[in-house]
Amino acid sequence: MTEISFDRLLDTSGLKCPLPVIRARKLIKTMSPGTHLKIICTDPLADIDIPHMAATDGHQLLDKGRDGDQRWYALKIA
Repeated sequence: MTEISFDRLLDTSGLKCPLPVIRARKLIKTMSPGTHLKIICTDPLADIDIPHMAATDGHQLLDKGRDGDQRWYALKIA
């Protein structure tokens, strides 16, 4: 995958479900369509919650990955 330039970064490390999704949705409301958001989480349930939120809300999940105990998700905002 090509390098993505992120417009915003949301670090929800240490927060448990459902807080990462709640914080992401709050931030996304302030973002313009077509911009990119990187979300960092440590909650293992984020592997289900973040992709589900993106699909439900119409955002595009561009990529996801893991670095140690951190999980990250790259979204293109709808």
